[in-house]
Amino acid sequence: MGKGNGDSNYTMNPPEEQDHTPSNSSKVKVLEVQEPEQVDESHRLLPSKLRSTDNSEKIEQEDVEESAYESQEKILILDFKLDSTSSTDFSSVPPFSFKKLWLFTGPGFLMSIAFLDPGNLEGDLQAGAIAGYSLLWLLMWATVMGLLIQLLSVRVGVVTGRHLSELCREEYPDWARLLLWFMAELALIGADIQEVIGSAIAIKILSRGVIPLWTGVLITASDCFMFLLLENYGVRKLEAVFAVLIATMGLSFAWMFADTKPSGKELLIGLLVPKISSRTIRQAVGVVGCVIMPHNVFLHSALVQSRKIDPDKKGEVQEAINYYAIESSVALLVSFMINLFVTTVFAKGFYGSKQADSIGLVNAGQYLQEKYGGGLFPILYIWGIGLLAAGQSSTITGTYAGQFIMGGFLNLRLKKSLRALITRSCAILPTIVVALVFNKSEASLDLLNEWLNVLQSMQIPFALIPLLTLVSKEQVMGVFKIGPAFERTAWTVAGLVIVINGYLLLDFFLSEVNGLLFGFLVCAGTAAYVAFIVYLISHSRSKLSNWLNQLISKGNSYAGH
Repeated sequence: MGKGNGDSNYTMNPPEEQDHTPSNSSKVKVLEVQEPEQVDESHRLLPSKLRSTDNSEKIEQEDVEESAYESQEKILILDFKLDSTSSTDFSSVPPFSFKKLWLFTGPGFLMSIAFLDPGNLEGDLQAGAIAGYSLLWLLMWATVMGLLIQLLSVRVGVVTGRHLSELCREEYPDWARLLLWFMAELALIGADIQEVIGSAIAIKILSRGVIPLWTGVLITASDCFMFLLLENYGVRKLEAVFAVLIATMGLSFAWMFADTKPSGKELLIGLLVPKISSRTIRQAVGVVGCVIMPHNVFLHSALVQSRKIDPDKKGEVQEAINYYAIESSVALLVSFMINLFVTTVFAKGFYGSKQADSIGLVNAGQYLQEKYGGGLFPILYIWGIGLLAAGQSSTITGTYAGQFIMGGFLNLRLKKSLRALITRSCAILPTIVVALVFNKSEASLDLLNEWLNVLQSMQIPFALIPLLTLVSKEQVMGVFKIGPAFERTAWTVAGLVIVINGYLLLDFFLSEVNGLLFGFLVCAGTAAYVAFIVYLISHSRSKLSNWLNQLISKGNSYAGH
């Protein structure tokens, strides 16, 4: 089969069909029309509904449907046929290349920002202060679970050429789609409030209290325009900025780690010996809950589309999945090390102290300063720089995620600048209100953070269940659907995360809900919440769904008798 001008994403028509090629073929992918007996097995990877072999239909589809990146925005990977494999063997994966790994590097590091946002840092410092080194093993395995979920998100994005919110739009009826979109937006707003407040706290620290919290919120809100400016310079420039921000976090928290000199022996025991107590159960649940961010599952499936991959070529798709798996693993290893630094610093400084139960994001810097003093560079400002890098990077990725979530679920054909402005406004207006209302005391901000953690924990099933449903479906994934063993593992991990967060929600509501009316509203909301989760699981047609349906049928039969 002939190939075009060296671009692996385009399959040109044979000579006798060249007159029918559209003049703007450089912007529209044109697939070859062949007789059934001519179609190679490698072109039957995805179901026909995800591929279009009719030129006019393809053009119409691109005009109508939302896309994560335009064709001209995508990064060109080395031409497939230039590899050592045969140019006609599209099912073979080329040998490993560090040059290609570099070209694929970027999306995983943008994704890893969600593991380093201010909400995560607060969970880290509280785990260290209250539980010492004892929860480091849980932090490590929670990161591994997070990596598994993100790799499934990558798989969906690469194989289908579409991101999770777009696929949800087709998979579910309108009422369920809109409800999933609403839940995703709630999770995003909750995360953004934490991130913006975290940045505002850092600005207040670095300005020595001159800039109040609400002004810091407005300053952080303006990063939307910086993000839009960076986007105009291309994907790689944007990824480079995030690399600088992650390096800033790594350097800041590593400096704190070196300054405080935590115990290497206790650190190693904490990593290798699982240990948990009734006193630290809430911190343990918080460590797991902070790792899985609902909006991040949607984001990663869109970010991987910034590279030009032909979903009709098995070898090219598998190669992209392999490189993204390596890149994501390295990115989450870096994020794990940064989280480890924060946890151990506060474990060394505050475990068993009277400040342990009262420490939070607002007062952490001051406590560090009182404990460790100035030194070569005051530790308060090292903490402030790291926190600012975490807050700024996570707010920009939040804006990015908001674009994909809104565009995918609603199929909006808006300019990216307008969509980013709408997304940013949805999150920043509640944040300004929150900053003004909760800026009365440190305790009120800590309470706010607890409620925001609960809000995000509640949304986790509405990202994980659709992801597992889609990645297990042959109609969506073709030959790349996950196997039975992998499917069982993924559902087990998802179930574990949902149960752990369910415990957190139950514990929180039992301690916070007072009054008959409020209690009734919470019970009614919980019933609706559980019913929607049951619907999503039933819709998945997985083994868990079959078991659940059998359980419901037995319950109905007993009720009938």
